[in-house]
Amino acid sequence: MGLVGVPEIGNGEIGLSGIPLGTKNKYKRMDSESEVELTEEYEDAASRHHLQQIRSKQTRKYVLACAIFASLNHVLLGYDVGVMSGAIIFIQEDLKITEVQEEVLVGILSIVSLFGSLGGGKTSDIIGRKWTMALAAVVFQTGAAIMTLAPSFEILMVGRLLAGIGIGFGGMVAPVYIAEISPTIDRGSLTSFPEIFINLGILLGYVSNYAFSGLPAHINWRIMLAVGITPSIFIGFALFIIPESPRWLVLQNRVDEARSVLMKTNENESEVEDRLNEILAAADNSSAEKYEEKSVTSELMSPSPSLRWMLITGFGIQCFQQITGIDATVYYSPEIFQEAGVKDKQNVLAATVAVGVTKTVFIMVAILLVDKLGRKPLLYISTIGMTICLFSLAFTLSVLGKGQFGVVMAILLVCGNVAFFSVGIGPVCWVLTSEIFPLRLRAQAAALGAVGNRVCSGLVAMSFLSVSNAISFGGTFFIFSAFSSLSVAFVYTFVPETKGKSLEQIELLFQTEQDRKGGQVELGDVEHLVQKG
Repeated sequence: MGLVGVPEIGNGEIGLSGIPLGTKNKYKRMDSESEVELTEEYEDAASRHHLQQIRSKQTRKYVLACAIFASLNHVLLGYDVGVMSGAIIFIQEDLKITEVQEEVLVGILSIVSLFGSLGGGKTSDIIGRKWTMALAAVVFQTGAAIMTLAPSFEILMVGRLLAGIGIGFGGMVAPVYIAEISPTIDRGSLTSFPEIFINLGILLGYVSNYAFSGLPAHINWRIMLAVGITPSIFIGFALFIIPESPRWLVLQNRVDEARSVLMKTNENESEVEDRLNEILAAADNSSAEKYEEKSVTSELMSPSPSLRWMLITGFGIQCFQQITGIDATVYYSPEIFQEAGVKDKQNVLAATVAVGVTKTVFIMVAILLVDKLGRKPLLYISTIGMTICLFSLAFTLSVLGKGQFGVVMAILLVCGNVAFFSVGIGPVCWVLTSEIFPLRLRAQAAALGAVGNRVCSGLVAMSFLSVSNAISFGGTFFIFSAFSSLSVAFVYTFVPETKGKSLEQIELLFQTEQDRKGGQVELGDVEHLVQKG
């Protein structure tokens, strides 16, 4: 006989609590399944995050490699500048050239390179950024080989002319190329790479001078120049690594290829289409017919108000980079140290190595700060610091004489000047001119800026010794300090802050009149304009 009031327990039976036991088990199974689903979702999210981190690292490495390879031509420019400062001493001794011929030999490279810069802008629009860099390397190396074997001043000049054209080609296209492949967040530091490699080349040139100075005068300068040919091996290898600029590809209506490059150079795949759409809008492929009436050249010759501001900014900052005397300081540092009281050639060349090391170290500082601190603050630090160093160097050379204290001060102030140059106006100048111009005009407008840079460099290099003999070394550096003080006012008046903005947003920044008065516009305002467009 069963107990009364006690429910039976079995399959589908009721328990003591009055809740079917099968239902309890069902709830437990549901809870367990939910936990499994949550765990799987968490694992999927973690896996996606891990894959994104891997992709991010690979993308950064790839873009970094592209920037490095694109900057190799600038090693050639830097090496030529550095090595010629010491080689000219022995060329003068071997080929018996005059002081005027020395000035022409040193300065003609910058003057001739302006033709390379002008031709490089048009060439890079026709054959692409990548192959223009290759052409630049070939032309420069041909010139370097002729200089190495030159039996006379005339043949040496032929090689110098070719080297100048090659430098003009490479000097304008590399910053443009790097700006066009770089992610917005890293564009400033990556676009500074050419300046790093110029400084590295200068340092290698100084070291080469010091290393080979003990050889006979008819051999040592030839070896110094021949060493500059070796980077061509790496440049040839680079052509198999780096892609073409996605923005140039869009201009050629090769949109699928541009998308493929953007997939390699952008960390987030979801941003690729956004970037591509921005580039397409900037290129204005859909309404290209409106440009048919007005060529690029005519636009540059009769610019709109916004383009005029861009041209003043780009051309002006390039000119100020050179008329403050940096190439005179680098090319003629041995003569400056001799004027300060250093007599022995080995000691003079050792002091120039210190200048090269300083210049290279401080360009690294600029790379770290240009995308964090911004372009304009670095320009202020640079131009103000250079003004102080140049004025103090002029005072030292004019007043302190050739004693030991004067020698030490001259070396320190030359190093200080190149340090302030390298931390600001040296690299930032090229960053600005590669990012402020509209896509369709970018290569040729940047080429105009490079022309201004090379003309000013050539004029300074070809006149420094003559002017210094006429008014003294100290008087010449007083002039440089005056130009440097003017550069501070120029930065304040004309240069906007472009940190953190895409190339397409920067173009809109210059189109806003309020921006011209205020010096910069908030990123949110620019994004609003982008959305309206």
